[in-house]
Amino acid sequence: MKKLILSAIVVFGTMSMHANVLPVSQNAKSTVTIQSEYTEVTVDAVPAPVKTALQTAYPGAKLEKAFVNDKKEYKLEISVGDQKATVYSDVNGNWLKI
Repeated sequence: MKKLILSAIVVFGTMSMHANVLPVSQNAKSTVTIQSEYTEVTVDAVPAPVKTALQTAYPGAKLEKAFVNDKKEYKLEISVGDQKATVYSDVNGNWLKI
């Protein structure tokens, strides 16, 4: 009789542990960051404040490619000497990411 009761306690104890573990994994949340899509534009289409900020921050930098998104944020692929970089600016020439 003692073995039967002990077996029942072990079985129910195991079930309750699984019951506690499953909801945690089912309720797990993940965060996804969606980056705004950029569309390529000509270098001439980049506003003057952005070009001025680029030359101020990176004297002698050459603007290779330019992209813009719906928020009028610019992704600029630049080269300075033999180094290449991508920088981000708003329409007013304020740096977002360097």
